[in-house]
Amino acid sequence: MKDTRKTAVVIGASRALGLGLAAEYLRRDWNVIGTVRGSRRTGLHQLAEASGGRLTIESLEMTEPDQVSALRDRLAGHTLDLLFVNAAVTRGDIPIGEVPTDMFTEVMVTNALSPMRVVETLGPLVAPAGTIGVMSSDQGSIALNTEGGQDLYRASKSALNQLMRCYAVRHAEDTRTLLLMDPGWVRTELGGPDADLSVEESIPGVAATMERHQGKSGLHFVDYQGQVVPW
Repeated sequence: MKDTRKTAVVIGASRALGLGLAAEYLRRDWNVIGTVRGSRRTGLHQLAEASGGRLTIESLEMTEPDQVSALRDRLAGHTLDLLFVNAAVTRGDIPIGEVPTDMFTEVMVTNALSPMRVVETLGPLVAPAGTIGVMSSDQGSIALNTEGGQDLYRASKSALNQLMRCYAVRHAEDTRTLLLMDPGWVRTELGGPDADLSVEESIPGVAATMERHQGKSGLHFVDYQGQVVPW
């Protein structure tokens, strides 16, 4: 019998928010394809073993364009209902004038350029009524930046938002939903131990918000509670 479950691809699913999102979509009875970097065993492998074949794992170093193209070729037989790119690094709270050039390049390539390469390359595999989402942050909002700090991380997320806006304008006739997701301040390696939310508190809201926006074409910047985030 044909499998009628929806399919989600989660880029960067080995731990924290990405792993939580893969688990959430399994709970929602989707099939999930999650990516990890390299061959190291991760929490995603444990999740796959308990998934009854509904979770498959692909290896991807997102910053390598050839690997993104190879993943597209491996997924060519799939029609995706959701493509979600979850990947980010931060290198500490350093004033921008003190940030070394190689650090600036690394963070921008990882947080802004590489997610957009994934969107551009894998986006055509997403169904016309499907969703393309990237993990943004309220720290990417210029309007909400009233305290400063985290200069480079903020700039990288603002750049990601702007690049998604460019993508949306170029694909103005596209019926797919485009989402910039703010998961809230979450206790992860990136968010730190003092953050407000656990992964288990954030991710169900992220998934529910994406589900509510299905069928709403154009670009939306929203948080895990479904609230619009100002640009």
